[in-house]
Amino acid sequence: MTFVKLYNEDCLKKLKKIKSESIDLIFADPPYNLQLKNKLRRPDTSKVSAVNDYWDKFSSFKDYDSFSSKWIKECKRVLKKNGTLWVIGSYHNIFRVGKIIQDNNFWILNDVIWNKKNPMPNFKGTRLTNAHETLIWAAKSDKSKYTFNYHSMKTFNDDKQLRSDWDIAICNGSERIMSNNKKIHSTQKPEALLYRVILCSSNRNDIILDPFMGTGTTGAVAKKLDRNFIGIEKDERYFKVSEKRIKNLNPLDPNFNIQMIDKKKEKRIPFGYLVESGIVEPGLNLFDYKKKFKAKVMADGSIYCNKIQGSIHKVGAQIQGMPSCNGWSYWHFNIEGKLEPIDFLRKKIRESL
Repeated sequence: MTFVKLYNEDCLKKLKKIKSESIDLIFADPPYNLQLKNKLRRPDTSKVSAVNDYWDKFSSFKDYDSFSSKWIKECKRVLKKNGTLWVIGSYHNIFRVGKIIQDNNFWILNDVIWNKKNPMPNFKGTRLTNAHETLIWAAKSDKSKYTFNYHSMKTFNDDKQLRSDWDIAICNGSERIMSNNKKIHSTQKPEALLYRVILCSSNRNDIILDPFMGTGTTGAVAKKLDRNFIGIEKDERYFKVSEKRIKNLNPLDPNFNIQMIDKKKEKRIPFGYLVESGIVEPGLNLFDYKKKFKAKVMADGSIYCNKIQGSIHKVGAQIQGMPSCNGWSYWHFNIEGKLEPIDFLRKKIRESL
């Protein structure tokens, strides 16, 4: 059973209370320090709803860097040794934050470009339209055995490796949380972005922390995907919105929330183990799917076919004249008149371990 813990507190104070090495994944969307001095207006003189909130104002770059150093240092402390940190930002802050991340000896894994499909135009026409934000993904150290669900993300991307440029629309429409026709939060992130981050770099029952929770997008997606969540937000209005939003969500049916297993992480089970444990008896007949070849299982875990004796992989390759062969999928056995790959037996063993 997963948990959700939400705190209406200043992140620097609350982070200090969190146990060291207790968090699997951190997603941080800190203040951007946009340094906006004037109100932005469209060509028709209407006001643009930009980021001019109190929490995004710092007296200087030095002040901003000091704040960033403090929360990043605490994030490093609370992360498990194999945990990772995601930080999102714009050109105003991401380079400064990135330097501080490296100064704290995080190991940067990727910088991801979030290409906004529907960015806000540059109304003044004085520079290029800001059409992307940058996410930094970093492991706690260069020794971390971090989570990366490679096979799930490749399948997610139609069997192509997922790249570091993500085309996702900004938060809009029914997903955007409004009050009296005004945005509750100026930088609410789309759930699709957090879905990809969490699916990519965490597992079910992991503990996810968001020290700048805002309106609760990270928590909403974490709960859907059956992750534990800790959220910190000092603004009372945002906090109440997050609390209500996350409380009203239900996790996905666990039957539909099973990620693909990285075969490199599966426990290695040699064919000989099936023989010595009595699951496969010496003398058992093995066949290829078309029953063109028949092999006999030997007492030492080797198989014999066409005067060739060796492992299930070696014999399978040689009789086909191939450089290699996955014997687990090539060789089949007869069970109740039906041929099943011997990998069926290996899976049964893994389930019992």
